[in-house]
Amino acid sequence: MLGNILIIDDEDKLRNLLSRIIKLEGFAVREAADLKSAKKLLEKDIPEVILCDVKLPDGNGVDFVKEVKLRYPETELILLTAYGNIADGVQAMKNGAFDYITKGDDNEKIIPLLNRAIEKIQLKKRVVQLENKFKKTYDFDNILGESDQIRAAVALARKVAGTDATVLLAGETGTGKEVFAQAIHNASRRQRNPFVALNCSTLNKELLESELFGHKEGSFTGATKDKKGLMEEADTGTLFLDEIGEMHIDLQAKLLRVLETREFIKVGDTKPTRSDTRIIAASNKNLLNEVSSGKFREDLYYRLNAFTILLPALRDRKSDIPVLAKHFLKVYGEKTNPAVKSISKDFLDALKKHEWKGNIRELKNIIERSLIVCNGSELTPLDLPLEFSDSDPKNNHLSDFDLASVEKLHIQHVLNHTRNNKSETARLLNIGLSTLYRKMEEYNIQ
Repeated sequence: MLGNILIIDDEDKLRNLLSRIIKLEGFAVREAADLKSAKKLLEKDIPEVILCDVKLPDGNGVDFVKEVKLRYPETELILLTAYGNIADGVQAMKNGAFDYITKGDDNEKIIPLLNRAIEKIQLKKRVVQLENKFKKTYDFDNILGESDQIRAAVALARKVAGTDATVLLAGETGTGKEVFAQAIHNASRRQRNPFVALNCSTLNKELLESELFGHKEGSFTGATKDKKGLMEEADTGTLFLDEIGEMHIDLQAKLLRVLETREFIKVGDTKPTRSDTRIIAASNKNLLNEVSSGKFREDLYYRLNAFTILLPALRDRKSDIPVLAKHFLKVYGEKTNPAVKSISKDFLDALKKHEWKGNIRELKNIIERSLIVCNGSELTPLDLPLEFSDSDPKNNHLSDFDLASVEKLHIQHVLNHTRNNKSETARLLNIGLSTLYRKMEEYNIQ
């Protein structure tokens, strides 16, 4: 069935005729002669679309629209009237009706209208599904890791999420600050409202001011029309300001005013604009040091520092590397290399020895890269880039620009291709087997 339709009309012949027409199109149809009967049917099963007469023995269809939309907001209503009335039509649409048509003259419109109403309902459901999927992606339960450091950070974030407090997320680049910000937003009372993110390090002072606070037409060359800033776009929601330590000190004063008064002035404007926006800021810099050097306002620092969450570096939570690596294998494996199903212990051991200056972002990139070069069903150390080579001093000089590095990487790839078949590898490299073993020993290739 295409959808469930409820027809409410006290004219039996017309109601029965509409029912037969609509059923022939594949819809499931129920009928009611008045509002009392219709309400009983609604208690048992909620239809996708209601076709309702305006004049009924026990009420008015225009008023009924408002009642239904309050109780069943996903249901669409199409009103039928014997005599077109502009005032009724306007009020019906204000009350939430999908459309308002005249009986008899507009019968050919019924089926196309029903199809459009069903399409609208399906689109709404799809949007809700996508929103739920997005919220699940950025949910606290999806922040992976069991180390004490990450669990402590998540616990603090959960506590502050239910408030409107300004939050400062501190930590190195790549530790997941935006993921935390979105999880905090999705667990807050603002979750159905906008989440807007801005990296303060990507724009100069003038562009950042316009992007953040908006501008009025003619306020500067190229300002051909009024523009809303992200502060206004995020009204009733959350604005995430990443790398806030890079914000020009003049703009810091404007941000401080927003935090204290909920008001800001657009570029070229004279009157303030109000915004009920929650601010979550993040920085990989030590802002207290920035204050000492005169690059960051002290009053803004203490305003932001009211609730700080320190996100741990990956090197300080290496016990979480296996679960993160397996997660990235699952995420990227299907689209990058479906043949890879697992990760070897040696591969994980190599990951644990790495310094991870790029943190989780670097781990994600390493897993994706390893999947691309892997020719087997399991990730092994042979799939890792050269910087994951053993710590033998004789190999420390190798870099991506050294001829030896290129040779080592090529041998690794061919071994990977032949699944560690030494004879076949030597044949493909066009070298003797003894030469291959000598080079493997020289480069410490297992």
